[in-house]
Amino acid sequence: MKKRIIKLFLVFLFVTCMIIILKVFPTIKSGYNMYKSAIDEVSVEQLIKQIKSDSDYIKLDEISNDYITLLLESEDKRFYYHPGFDPIAIARAMYNNVKQGYFAQGGSTITQQLAKNLYFSFEKKMERKVAELFVALELERLLTKDEILELYCNVAYYGEGCYGITEASRHYYGVSPSTLTKEQASSLVLTLKSPNRYNPNAYSVLTYFDLSDKNVRFV
Repeated sequence: MKKRIIKLFLVFLFVTCMIIILKVFPTIKSGYNMYKSAIDEVSVEQLIKQIKSDSDYIKLDEISNDYITLLLESEDKRFYYHPGFDPIAIARAMYNNVKQGYFAQGGSTITQQLAKNLYFSFEKKMERKVAELFVALELERLLTKDEILELYCNVAYYGEGCYGITEASRHYYGVSPSTLTKEQASSLVLTLKSPNRYNPNAYSVLTYFDLSDKNVRFV
């Protein structure tokens, strides 16, 4: 009897695994094809070269330390330790999505966000997330962590047509990225979460953003 129960359990486990594989594999294949199509059109190396040729491109050591610290705290605490994706963040996002009943979080690292900004739309589709992951792994293979962070700061969208920290600092505060105050840096980091809703002009009454608690405080 015991052997029969074990056998039935193993059959059930096998069938369940097969169903999961059959459902997931087409998504992985579709995502990989999306990734291949994107990099075949413009390679990662070519795209990086184009971005660095922009007159507003800025080096990492020319950006406010406050901004970099707050950015990592908000977007990717384990940036310097993961291989391009963060299993802990992904697991947390999956738990919260199930708990809330909809796709609320993506668990993307800064490398994955850079991949998305370079090649893909912001649609919340699994195929795009898979393609984004393949590009992220390519970026991690080609670049150092500091180079990835530098590129991200130069291509991230900050609302009102501003791409990159140089444009955003000039547009919202009339300063260079190196002279951002802690409050200005905090507001721009918050902007990344929803550029059209949280940019400094949209929320001019914002006085403090607690990055550790993810709470926005108003007066």
